[in-house]
Amino acid sequence: MGVAGQPGLDEIEERFVSLLDGRLGRDEADRWAARWVADDRAVWAELEWWALNLLAGIDLPAGPGGGYLHDDQQIRRWLHELRHRRATSPHP
Repeated sequence: MGVAGQPGLDEIEERFVSLLDGRLGRDEADRWAARWVADDRAVWAELEWWALNLLAGIDLPAGPGGGYLHDDQQIRRWLHELRHRRATSPHP
């Protein structure tokens, strides 16, 4: 049984979009996703779990020189893959 208020794919996808649009900061996205990843009462479909785990850690630094380990181009590819996998998934 899942947790009340547990996000679905629509809400998870919206976090990727908000990141790319600049409406959501990386730290905020990471904290939001990490909360759900750490909640052992939550029950996730494979695609939801995959996407949440990408968001958890989205604020990791590339190194001491600055920047992020995963740049905006990588986030766009993940969003594209998420949308593709949703469209081709046998489950709604």
